[in-house]
Amino acid sequence: MKQKVKTLIIVLTAGVGIFCLFCFLYRLNVIPHRSYTNADFDIPHYTSSVDADGDGIDDQTDILQNVRTYIGTKPKYKSNYYQNGYPDDGCGVCTDVVAFGLLGAGYDLKELVEADYLAAPEAYPGIEEADPAIDFRRVANLKVYFARNAISLTTDVNDIAEWQGGDIVIFEKHIGVVSDKRNRKGIAFVIHHANPWQRDYEEDILETWGDIVGHYRVSE
Repeated sequence: MKQKVKTLIIVLTAGVGIFCLFCFLYRLNVIPHRSYTNADFDIPHYTSSVDADGDGIDDQTDILQNVRTYIGTKPKYKSNYYQNGYPDDGCGVCTDVVAFGLLGAGYDLKELVEADYLAAPEAYPGIEEADPAIDFRRVANLKVYFARNAISLTTDVNDIAEWQGGDIVIFEKHIGVVSDKRNRKGIAFVIHHANPWQRDYEEDILETWGDIVGHYRVSE
């Protein structure tokens, strides 16, 4: 009898350990999360009325498509300085996901952030000595830029209909582009680049990453 109890305890302990490991790996997105679409939650697909680059694709859709094109190159996570601003060596960081997504839609963040800084340098406390080649690749500066120039939206992740693919989400020290994929609760995935060990660029992190300090849309 004692042996049976001992065996049962071992089995239960192992089962709990495996379950906890599964939960841990799932939370880290090591185990892929099933994704859903707007249609699964009867959420209308948002389409912008603006087409900044005149390519026949609205800005919201254009940004999302170009973000996917960028991550399709599988950039390596590495923070380098580039004289021309935009990485050209297959490397990048979180801000580059946003920058390349917008660039392909007709928005040059390098020029836009520089112009906004020159118009109101006091609004950018993080810039002590301006350098257009790097200023637009800093999360703190992009928080200021989008707060001043984009449409500010809810930061409540449970207000699921207000989160649309192509939006910009800013965390305390991180930034990404909202995906058009959602988790089982309808909360949007995020396309981002956080570290060298990240398995996928499109992940279910919106409610688990940390403090969200901004949610923006580039155009109506």
